[in-house]
Amino acid sequence: MSGVAPAWPRVRRTRSLVAAGVAVACMAGTVHADWSHTGASSGGDRYSPHAQIDRNNVARLEVAWRYSTGELERRGDALITNSSTQVTPVLFEDSLLFCTPFDRIIALDAATGEERWVHDPEVDGSHTLPFQYNCRGVAVWTDPELSGDAPCRDRVLTGTSDMRLVAVDARSGERCEEFGEGGEVAIPHGELAFPGEVKTPSAPVVLNGVVVVGTSIMDNLHTQAPDGTVHGFDARTGELRWHFEPIPRDPSDPAWETWHDDSAPDSGAGNVWAPMVVDETRDLVFLPVSSAAPDFWGGARPGRNLYTGSLVALDGSSGEVRWYFQHVHHDLWDYDTPSPPMLVELGRDGATVPAVVQTTKQGFVFVLHRETGEPLFPVEHRPVPQSAEPGEWVSPTQPFPVLPEPLLPLEVTPDDAWGFTFFDRRACRQRIEGLHHEGIFTPPRTEPGTLMNPGTAGGMNWGGPAWDPARRLAIVNFTNVPQVVTLLPREEVGDVEGITLVEGRDVAAMVGAPYAVSRDWLLSPLGAPCVAPPWGELAAIDLDTGEIAWRRPLGSIREQVPALLRWTRRDWELGTPNLGGPVVTAGGLVFIAATMDRKLRAFDIDSGETLWQHTLDAGTQTTPMTYMAGGRQFIAIATGHHLWFGTPKGDEIIVFALPED
Repeated sequence: MSGVAPAWPRVRRTRSLVAAGVAVACMAGTVHADWSHTGASSGGDRYSPHAQIDRNNVARLEVAWRYSTGELERRGDALITNSSTQVTPVLFEDSLLFCTPFDRIIALDAATGEERWVHDPEVDGSHTLPFQYNCRGVAVWTDPELSGDAPCRDRVLTGTSDMRLVAVDARSGERCEEFGEGGEVAIPHGELAFPGEVKTPSAPVVLNGVVVVGTSIMDNLHTQAPDGTVHGFDARTGELRWHFEPIPRDPSDPAWETWHDDSAPDSGAGNVWAPMVVDETRDLVFLPVSSAAPDFWGGARPGRNLYTGSLVALDGSSGEVRWYFQHVHHDLWDYDTPSPPMLVELGRDGATVPAVVQTTKQGFVFVLHRETGEPLFPVEHRPVPQSAEPGEWVSPTQPFPVLPEPLLPLEVTPDDAWGFTFFDRRACRQRIEGLHHEGIFTPPRTEPGTLMNPGTAGGMNWGGPAWDPARRLAIVNFTNVPQVVTLLPREEVGDVEGITLVEGRDVAAMVGAPYAVSRDWLLSPLGAPCVAPPWGELAAIDLDTGEIAWRRPLGSIREQVPALLRWTRRDWELGTPNLGGPVVTAGGLVFIAATMDRKLRAFDIDSGETLWQHTLDAGTQTTPMTYMAGGRQFIAIATGHHLWFGTPKGDEIIVFALPED
């Protein structure tokens, strides 16, 4: 995880299908009692079998209730500004459970929104940039050895921004005293350069009595960033069961040889900041592993750098590697594995195959065999640009999936320049002409900089895909905004630290490297991206064939364009950068927010047509969820500030339903 990214650009079928979907979900062994995990199921498919809300009545949705966490008043403007709301609630029995960006755990009556309990782990509130407060969700685990009314038989587990794993009773919010010391364990993290350098924003995952926790690390600040260690704790006692180092520390590890010149001991990060998923039947936990540190200079870590830039499947009981698939060799572009994997069942040659789907910042979708990591569609290792600065090591090839085809262009040329007017289009063309760019995976360079498309936020990001098991469709949202990355020789920037402004430029220090780095969005003089819209999209991919079924712009830029331009067109649905993910229901609907325009939308899954939308008061860089309570189907979403987007501040859970008759 790169710490703080530069601010986002501000622009001047039928009942039988439903039945089939539910049947396939059951065959897959996926937990769909209701939205019991942040990704709906333990395999993260973001699918709901509920169909009370469907294509015929979704336009009647209205706000059923709303709940304020009180964080706006409690924290003050400065702390809220330094936070991002990214949480997806989960359902336990008849309670909604979620966390605020400051790790307070809250339980609400799922039907009415009435507050049942709040647990505050009292995290340190003094952290400043480049730290960011956020919490994406909680996990619930039921102890099979305890009776139904025993305290902490059902417990809520969450990591905190100050590196603790906390366990509380799901019905009362009281600490589970037998877990660690007084209901918490300290997550080991080594020595830090500053408070908050390592945190745990994504929800833990639990399989077969082991709770697994990843970390988010500020990995663009110095070469020897902390280790991205993944820990497995006993879900009952909190005892450490195992740990896994994505960067090998033992020369006997097969990955060691991919760090040339014995460079692994002096390298850091390779953390797991995106959400994880599990397959309890196969005792597998799937880790989306990020890049090594620092993001844009790898001269001190030559080689492919396993297991960074990879999807890694671990044995849940021992933490040992079962298999891996590396989608970026020797990452120089901050192309972390950003999204939670998604576990699905696919048909191949008349048989059902367990698969895992991994989306990436590059706009690639890799479909792999869940038990072996072998690609289920062809993957080609193609030559990539080698024009790096002296001292850098560049992988000669990178993996490219043949199917599904990349969702973003692999190259941006001057002829691709775009603008609202002739003048800003010409300015964009001139800017592109002056940059280093030989296509995707062009290494970062010094002035005038390297054009990166996609930029460091994707492509796809932490929201992940959703799955329709009846139609065999994966629903994916992604961003198309290029970036300019410029290496700045150390002698030109001096002893900068952290992330700072140098002559008006956003600069990350990369202390220990011969360069610092500056990242800027490639924008026209009017503030629009220099490539043609849509700048955000939603797509449906048939995973049986690998073909794209449809793709649609996602988001309106009307609020971002200068007022003097608004009269020039009625339709400003040009797509916006987006963070958060989609939800699929058996009612034939896709629900998604994620965009800069603060709208929650419902799409027809067969056509991509927008059927309903609602504008919210605050930012919506979150993933919605849906559940049944009191005989009604509800759609819930968290709203609030997002640091990168600079969206309006808020602290609410807002829940929609059809009108009561």
